[in-house]
Amino acid sequence: MLLVSARDGESGEALVGRFTKMVQRDGVLREVKRRRHFVSKSQQRRLEMQKAARRRARRAARRSTRRD
Repeated sequence: MLLVSARDGESGEALVGRFTKMVQRDGVLREVKRRRHFVSKSQQRRLEMQKAARRRARRAARRSTRRD
């Protein structure tokens, strides 16, 4: 649970900004989005493999364009 207490002389906007940064840093929204729909273990593994394949393809494409 994230708690943000106001500092001396801190405005409400600064407090909200600090809270937003903490939420992003902790990955709260990312976790909520990930849990929004159930993903089975096999589907999760398949998605990770697809993501890795795209990453490898991108790296290979960058390497081939750099050498030219």
